[in-house]
Amino acid sequence: QVQVVESGGGLVQSGGSLKLSCEVSGRTLSAYDIGWYRQAPGKEREYLARLWDNGLTQYEDAVNGQFTIFRGTTKNVVYLQMNNLRPKDTAVYCCEYISGPGGSWGRGTPVTVSS
Repeated sequence: QVQVVESGGGLVQSGGSLKLSCEVSGRTLSAYDIGWYRQAPGKEREYLARLWDNGLTQYEDAVNGQFTIFRGTTKNVVYLQMNNLRPKDTAVYCCEYISGPGGSWGRGTPVTVSS
């Protein structure tokens, strides 16, 4: 099994920044992708960004230029740098370990942006 744990969420003022972490462990494949998503209260889960194993990245238009997905010094940790946060960015942020046979999700880390 693969375990996925997000961290780094919290309370931030409008205009502030946060860096979220996604750590995967367990029986991971040698090649896998990581996706970041968020779910605001009363809304459906929203795709944010994806980091392919080869280093390519993709962003949802709504966060392109505001969020950056990147891998840390160890392969099993992927970050989501979020800048210029606004109250509309308040949500639970979660990541997905994406591999051929299937994926695994973490429980998420909450982000609250105050006005």
